[in-house]
Amino acid sequence: MFTFGNPYYFLALIIIPVIYFWNKNFDEKKEGTIQISSAKLFSVKIKRKGLIRKNTLLFFQYITLLLIIIALSRPRIIDSLKETKMDVIDIVLVMDISSSMLATDFSPNRLEAVKKTAKDFIEERISDRIGVLVFAGESFIQCPLTVDKDVLLSLMDQIQVAEQSYDGTAIGMAIANATNRLRHSDAKSKVMILLSDGSNNAGELDPLTSADLASKFGIKIYTIGAGTNQDVSFIPGRGYIRNEIDEETLRSIAKRTDGKYFRATNVSGLQDVYNTINDLEKTEIEVKEYTRYKELFGWFLIPAMILGLGGQTIDRILFRRRL
Repeated sequence: MFTFGNPYYFLALIIIPVIYFWNKNFDEKKEGTIQISSAKLFSVKIKRKGLIRKNTLLFFQYITLLLIIIALSRPRIIDSLKETKMDVIDIVLVMDISSSMLATDFSPNRLEAVKKTAKDFIEERISDRIGVLVFAGESFIQCPLTVDKDVLLSLMDQIQVAEQSYDGTAIGMAIANATNRLRHSDAKSKVMILLSDGSNNAGELDPLTSADLASKFGIKIYTIGAGTNQDVSFIPGRGYIRNEIDEETLRSIAKRTDGKYFRATNVSGLQDVYNTINDLEKTEIEVKEYTRYKELFGWFLIPAMILGLGGQTIDRILFRRRL
């Protein structure tokens, strides 16, 4: 950015028209006169030479003064350099894809509502690394930790309810698998967001045992129980199912890992939960700004000196001025 360090020096520009006005109206009246017997003795050539000399010297003086004023105003170029340091958070979204996630108490169903809300959450996390793990009777990595949001969102769209042969809710195995993905992370904060609409009924690991393991690696787990408060929910083509959210286990998992348990009974509540987690896990950004100045006054001061000396030189040589 081009700017001036002392812009108030431009007020001195008023000197130039003042000098011009003075030379035009007063200085000419002070010129000396001599009496000669005949005007013929004063040739037109001599008069013209004197006028050229005077105008030339005035031109050099005005330009020199202008350049000096610009130099005094300190023209310069400013470069602003910013050094940004971010404490990145590694986040794994652990999502239940058991058949109960097809229940329509969330529109259009639980799984689609969770996917949409999770995608909105992902887009809010600008610099964090995020991964997705899905689980039913077994757990699978849908997307490893990445900063590529386009790839992550594309893989989110591909999530579907697990096949019947893999149906179930293996919460303990899901936590252990996600912990394995996060334990080698060197991020300042490691977070797991676990969402389920049921209770642990599959897998070989107890959820609380897996939570203790996650805690040893400094992993914080936020747990979300998703589903209506009614006793039953409807699944198209299957009928009504009982809502069996194990809130006590989900609450204990969060407590053991210094996380927090949330209950989402509708889409709006689910969005509020993810917004709250987004606010709780803020990425710390440290910005240091450096300013570099490139002074340009020399580009005007040096020509001013050259013009000043050049005017005197031209006067002495061209007009044969004698000291």
